Amino acid sequence: MTPVQARTALGFSCVGHSISHIFEPIFYVVALVLPAQFGISYEASLALILGGKLLFGIAAPFTGWLGDRWSATGMMALYFLGIGGGAIWAGLATSPLEMAIALGVLGLFGSIYHPVGIAWLVRTAVNRGKALGINGAFGGFGPALGGVLAGVLIDAFGWRSAFLIPGAVTVLIGFGFIWLVLTGVIIETRTEARTDPTPDRRDTARVYIIIAMTMLVGGLIYQATQASMPKVFDERLGGLLGEGASGVGLGVMIVYGVAGLFQIVTGHLADRFPLKTVYVSMYVLQVPVLAMAATAVGLPLLLVMLMMVSFNIGALPAENSLLARYTPPSWRSTAYGLKFVLAFGISGLAVPLVAWIRAATGDFTVLFLLLSSLAALVLIALVRLPRERSDPLPAATAAAE
Repeated sequence: MTPVQARTALGFSCVGHSISHIFEPIFYVVALVLPAQFGISYEASLALILGGKLLFGIAAPFTGWLGDRWSATGMMALYFLGIGGGAIWAGLATSPLEMAIALGVLGLFGSIYHPVGIAWLVRTAVNRGKALGINGAFGGFGPALGGVLAGVLIDAFGWRSAFLIPGAVTVLIGFGFIWLVLTGVIIETRTEARTDPTPDRRDTARVYIIIAMTMLVGGLIYQATQASMPKVFDERLGGLLGEGASGVGLGVMIVYGVAGLFQIVTGHLADRFPLKTVYVSMYVLQVPVLAMAATAVGLPLLLVMLMMVSFNIGALPAENSLLARYTPPSWRSTAYGLKFVLAFGISGLAVPLVAWIRAATGDFTVLFLLLSSLAALVLIALVRLPRERSDPLPAATAAAE
């Protein structure tokens, strides 16, 4: 793979990561106006995305397996066209049922990115932490852009435009990706840019069990935070960033934009310090800020939200590096797919949990105290992660640097 091909692949991997996270926050802002449009409650509006969220995670092992056995570039082409088409359908929906089906299509095609796109990136990177940190930053930019974009488009053109315009742009990106594949600028590669020391089988089993528990809880925290944030900001920011959907969207943009950049920092840390140390530290930091979010208002609320999301997704470069280190290259897409069953599929149950707690208590205090307790429980498991045996060895030039 030439440097130009590697940079192009990294670029589309990063853009794809942003797109994979842009439509869910768009929906959560749109959900603020759907009750008036469809004649349903806010809690019922949130429930419309549940099927799509479950497919986003549950379908990931299958799409990852196809990426391993068929074609990573072919799956990425399907990803761009499918997720863009699903968004356009959501923008044209005329009933809650049609919206739920469209969001299901969005989730199904969205399930392609994480198992296929991240494995594609890992395959070409010597400094995995750095590459995953940059890629993770773009993942953070998705919710950042999605929230403010939805707010601006809703206020300017109505809620349908919040799906239609980003969906059309995504389809165009997909056609551009296909053209670059056909012209040889983007190629399929199975060559590893670096090799890792062979892990002990007992260590591998322990890592898989512990990371599975952590990914489930980390996913629950991420999903519950993302689902509740627009409503929390709407109720507790007190107009700090402006009124209406635009002010809420700006708050979401600030939180996820800064959190995305923080992943670049934790990616560098993952290359320079033991992965276990970086990973555990992110959960130690989450416990107190999640508890503070239970009662914070105004500017303190914005700062607490910024920290809790930063620490939550800041763990991902170390987490994905650990998974890559303990998984054979030929099974990485499948392994990442199984990861995202937990991180985005099963943990998608956080959305009805948010709706239930909100309906039962009238606010989100109990929710954030529960999430803080779960993060504390995860620490008990994380201290059992094995120590790293030795540094990885470069197998080729650092294509993703």
